[in-house]
Amino acid sequence: MEAEALFRRQCNSAIQEDGSADAQHLINLIVNTYRSHNHHARELEDQAQALLAENNTLRELLASTSHTANEWQQLFDVVLSNLPLGLSVFDAEQKLSTCNTRFRQLFGFDENDAVPGTSMQSLIARIAGKERSAEGGRSKTTTADGNYLRHREWLMENGSIIQSVVTVLPDGSSISIHADITKERKAADRIAYLAHHDPLTGLPNRISFHERIDAALAARKPDEQIALVHLNLDRFKSVNNTLGLSAGDKILRQVAERINMSAGPGNIVARLGSDEFAILQCGRQQPWNVTALAEQIRRELSEPFFRGDKAVELSVSMGIAICPQDATDTDILLKHAGVALAQAKLGGRKGERFFTAEMEAQIEARHRLEADLRKAIENEEFELYYQPLYDLRQQRICGFEALVRWNHPKRGRVPPMEFIPLAEEVGLIVDIGRWVLRRACLDASKWPDDVKVAVNVSAIQFTSSDLTDDVLSALTEAKLSPARLEIEITESVLMENLDESLPILHSLKQQGIRVAMDDFGTGYSSLSHLSSFPFDKIKIDKSFVAGIVDNKEAFAIMRAIILMGDALGMRVTVEGVETAEQLALLKQEACDEIQGYHISQPRPVSEVPCMLSGVHIQKSARVG
Repeated sequence: MEAEALFRRQCNSAIQEDGSADAQHLINLIVNTYRSHNHHARELEDQAQALLAENNTLRELLASTSHTANEWQQLFDVVLSNLPLGLSVFDAEQKLSTCNTRFRQLFGFDENDAVPGTSMQSLIARIAGKERSAEGGRSKTTTADGNYLRHREWLMENGSIIQSVVTVLPDGSSISIHADITKERKAADRIAYLAHHDPLTGLPNRISFHERIDAALAARKPDEQIALVHLNLDRFKSVNNTLGLSAGDKILRQVAERINMSAGPGNIVARLGSDEFAILQCGRQQPWNVTALAEQIRRELSEPFFRGDKAVELSVSMGIAICPQDATDTDILLKHAGVALAQAKLGGRKGERFFTAEMEAQIEARHRLEADLRKAIENEEFELYYQPLYDLRQQRICGFEALVRWNHPKRGRVPPMEFIPLAEEVGLIVDIGRWVLRRACLDASKWPDDVKVAVNVSAIQFTSSDLTDDVLSALTEAKLSPARLEIEITESVLMENLDESLPILHSLKQQGIRVAMDDFGTGYSSLSHLSSFPFDKIKIDKSFVAGIVDNKEAFAIMRAIILMGDALGMRVTVEGVETAEQLALLKQEACDEIQGYHISQPRPVSEVPCMLSGVHIQKSARVG
């Protein structure tokens, strides 16, 4: 700004003495050129045109020997010395008339290399000698207002990129502006790279992958097949929740490296999203080649990933679509691979599925079910059924487990196993779970004070909602004592969200709410979880009950779990009790509670009074 102010004062002084109209033009030229720090080609052309517009003034200024001309020459020298762009002027014989310091700096010239009278050809030869010989420069010529504009980029040995815009005047003389555009070009290249690559893994992104599929399909020979594999890591969210996003990103980079290594150089690997990848495989022997590739990827990703001393084990689900039998269009091929992936996940994960026409129909039906489920939440089409918890010591119902049912207006009763997994997958379980909590507490408020209600909580409710507020809000609305509410969580909730779940569970316990571990024994780390949180109750999964009458080992396991629960001060509830023989053995082992069809199947809330009065309770359950 000080230099600009100096130029203005000098020019204004010169105008007052000279009074020339051209002088004002030159002031504007000086200031505008000095302000310019953006060296894009269009702006360089504008600056070149601005100089061209004043070329008569410049030539007169250089040739004049008058006192006023000397003053202008002095001013012009100041401009040249401080201009942030390189400037060079050549006469009609292609001899250098003048240049500034920045011009010499850009091309590495000393004062003796670029002096007035030096030929343009010799200067270009010296510049060419400093270029990267393998790459060379790029040039083009355009016309504007009867003058020639030459554009040239010099790729220098030191890594810099110099852009020149040369305005050739009608008499053969020329004015050139030169700028270092290295930073701008690198930034543009970086933007172009990021537009087509995933910044975390360096793999092609979804846009680039789509373009490469387009190209592969266009170049496909009649006898060639193209396989598209859509991969998704199973339950990767738990890694981010447990280890943090930074560790998750490092593992994703390792995953990308393993997938890339498995795919080999002949295939294209891309990252489509958070934990989603894709592979494009061309060849003739399909589906054998892609089957072998899927098996190789599964083996590679089954090896533990290490974060410090902590080992992380992952599995992957894959959907595969093959051109031409499944599709010959890019979007449809991607869609069908995604449909196959969805089926792989529904089938229990850890595997791959090839697309079939039946899959698409199933996915469409699933989408319709999801739309209906959203409407069901708005219209409160749900209903709670209650299954009794039977206290063996007191020989009475001590509580009920709330089980949600969906009464579809057209389909009728939709089984929970059909819509609960879908609700969890699409995030609707949070709204459904909030409704269940509220409805269960309101129903329980009408029961005797010594009868509790148990509500299952999904893992999604721990990570996608404020569970503590939801529970307290439901209790407050129903005016229900916290001691009468029992929250049931499965081992999977703890395994996937341990760091997030434990603070919430402690908060619930501090409010007087009871917490039970549901389906105990179905996970691999039950004992460690029991020691990490003081549960009020453990519910033994029904799979342990089936063989206790005839199988001594099954009975011994059941006995050990009951004894362990007692030693830890936790009540033990056995689920899935269906026979009098099972009941008799459990009473003998001093089990606290049982639940199952031998007592009662789940029933509507309207039948709770009858169950409490014993109408629906099997006689054998009351035998002392």
